[in-house]
Amino acid sequence: MRAFDHLLSAEERQFLDMLERFARDELVPRAGETDRTGTFVHDQLAALSETGMMGANLPERWGGAEISAHALFEAVATIAGGCGSTVSALTAHFLATDSLLLGGDDALRARFLPAAAEGKMLGAFGLTEPNAGSDPADMRSRAVRQGDEWHIKGKKCFISNGGVADFIILYCVTDPQAGHRGISAFVVEKGTPGLVPGRVEQTMGLRGGHVWELDVDVMVPDANRLGEEGTGFRTAMKVLDNGRTEVAAMAVGIARSALAAARDWARARVIGGEALSNRQGIQWMLADMAIELSAAELLGHEAARQRQAGERFTTAASKAKLFASEAAGRITDQALQIHGGYGFTRDFPLERQLRDLRIMRIYEGSSEIQRNIIAGRMLA
Repeated sequence: MRAFDHLLSAEERQFLDMLERFARDELVPRAGETDRTGTFVHDQLAALSETGMMGANLPERWGGAEISAHALFEAVATIAGGCGSTVSALTAHFLATDSLLLGGDDALRARFLPAAAEGKMLGAFGLTEPNAGSDPADMRSRAVRQGDEWHIKGKKCFISNGGVADFIILYCVTDPQAGHRGISAFVVEKGTPGLVPGRVEQTMGLRGGHVWELDVDVMVPDANRLGEEGTGFRTAMKVLDNGRTEVAAMAVGIARSALAAARDWARARVIGGEALSNRQGIQWMLADMAIELSAAELLGHEAARQRQAGERFTTAASKAKLFASEAAGRITDQALQIHGGYGFTRDFPLERQLRDLRIMRIYEGSSEIQRNIIAGRMLA
């Protein structure tokens, strides 16, 4: 029995059982080769769409699975334990569909969400720019209204799925004098003239979950605008609360895999006629790793509880993302240490997992930004 099964319905537990089999049989065997070749995870996402996971964040009305926030946390963690690149592309897709769910009208939702939930369309979330990372209010991409259309011009960077997505939720400035209240969001569809993917970034980890530069000089209809003008920043912040909780789940999933590998290695590895697991120093390392993992899980599920209850969970999401991303790095590094020289080789997944984890202290708001958010809300 999983530690958090008591928070789930019988149907959700069955869903997770299926995802665990999927991760073990479909993702784990391919994860190393995906990392070595840097091949985008098209095939993994196609297989994942058969499980219903592509719409796990959406209600049934829009074709989704309508599972609880607790089940979604565990589902993301399960996929992450199988392949970091796959879960990176998946959660980027969630950022796009969450943007539509939270900021769009029913006409836009009907156009995109059912197909996205089935895996027939892949989404991307276009927020970050070369000069606007931690503070989206610094963005320079402009949208100027021309009759019933908008001319959007600018540059985006580090956009997961950006070069292969069927639609991108593009955030840009519609009122330069209004600060963050002058940001709006639009759906830009694949094939729109003037949407030009640039190079794929050569990243340290998550090498099968590509991020792109995007040059944008497009015309889009006003019907593709999400909500009222100037509401884009508010939508993006709500989406990032969801996304930060999912980053925590990703980190937890990889840390679980690393801790299980360290435990099994310590039991099996015999040095001087004695298993590593009999040595107190190793036992203490494993105990500390287990404590950090449990703390990350609990913070993640507290954010999920508040999300499920419809509460404002910005602080909880920041705490979960901050702690889980940093703890997972420590756990996986210790797991590699327990493996000794073998852990430093590509014959074992730990060196890949450690590289995959490193970005989680940066994206969806760096650790430093999360500390600012937490302290700011404490002192408000």
